[in-house]
Amino acid sequence: MRIGTPLSNNAIRVMLLGSGELGKEVIISLQRLGVEVIAVDRYADAPGHQVAHRAHVIDMADGHALYELVKQERPHFIVPEIEAIDTDMLAQIESEGLAEVIPTARATQLTMNRQGIRCLAAEELGLPTSKYAFAESAEEVQQAIDDIVGYPCIIKPVMSSSGKGQSTVHGPDDVIKAWDYAMSGGRVNRGRVIVEEMIRFDYEITQLTVRAVNEQGEIETYFCEPIGHIQEQGDYVESWQPQAMSELAKQQSQEIARAITDNLGGRGLFGVELFVRGDDVWFSEVSPRPHDTGMVTMVTQYQNEFDLHARAILGLPVSTLLRDKGASAVIYGGMDAKGIAFADVERALHVEGSDIRLFGKPESFTRRRMGVALAHGNDVDECRVRAMETAARVKPEKA
Repeated sequence: MRIGTPLSNNAIRVMLLGSGELGKEVIISLQRLGVEVIAVDRYADAPGHQVAHRAHVIDMADGHALYELVKQERPHFIVPEIEAIDTDMLAQIESEGLAEVIPTARATQLTMNRQGIRCLAAEELGLPTSKYAFAESAEEVQQAIDDIVGYPCIIKPVMSSSGKGQSTVHGPDDVIKAWDYAMSGGRVNRGRVIVEEMIRFDYEITQLTVRAVNEQGEIETYFCEPIGHIQEQGDYVESWQPQAMSELAKQQSQEIARAITDNLGGRGLFGVELFVRGDDVWFSEVSPRPHDTGMVTMVTQYQNEFDLHARAILGLPVSTLLRDKGASAVIYGGMDAKGIAFADVERALHVEGSDIRLFGKPESFTRRRMGVALAHGNDVDECRVRAMETAARVKPEKA
């Protein structure tokens, strides 16, 4: 791999579609390797905009606007980071040879639509999943519950992220409310939801899986240690690494992750979400990019998930070795306001083994993720306590 100089004629140019906190870290990892980065998002001053070489604000679901921007910037690689993208246009851009889509345009199309990825996993690959059905009205949701899924169940838009539009249905009285919430919460309103059986799992994990070029020049699959996490309303609030699990469950997790990522193809890091009960493992979802629960790797791995993604994109060697045990906890905005401040940061960092990342989002919402607390140590339980205490000490306030 030959890497030139940013802002010169020989630069390697990468365009990120979506420039939130995860994209920001990918940009930093790419820039450390001498890459020129163009950050794109739907709003100005997104976290990634603040560190990229150039920034653009467009509606990425507008295929024409996306195509024109790619022609203008001429990136070598396009790295999708969010769901609200015209993936058909990405496929056209790839087919015309304008840029390489990471991991592939097909993978982006499948994973950004829950219907596509669930049908691939369950029906084509035969991977274990919860019972599910798709619905285009509240009446169809009720029929899916009565005929296939049962109560309790989960309702999600076919296209959304970070738990937006997701709710739990315990009985018939919840159906209309769940349908309305799903329609308001999807990144792209396709008028369609997935109705999923609620599996009684012991815990859920993210199996970070990397498809990267090995020394022989071939694509090889690498696995990070499993990441345990807790979600509320579909959005992660806490994660830790490694998650203790049986060898059989760990092996099955890696087999499922390998099967789905081999089919999706390409290079890069994937976040494969799995449910685990005893030795049994079920596939849930997969993201073809760094995962929010994987922010814990910033204190646990020699190469964190963002470094791994950047290296895999560029065809460079990767290492998934664990450096230390650790945990992460979300720092919420706690209010609806623009340009908030954060007090007591020094007090938070007095917690032993702690660190924080404040994302720099220009606008706060009560439940918006504005930062993350990190902690490392010798014991996962101790790390979780430290991370939660660090997060609790950071006090968002109006500027």
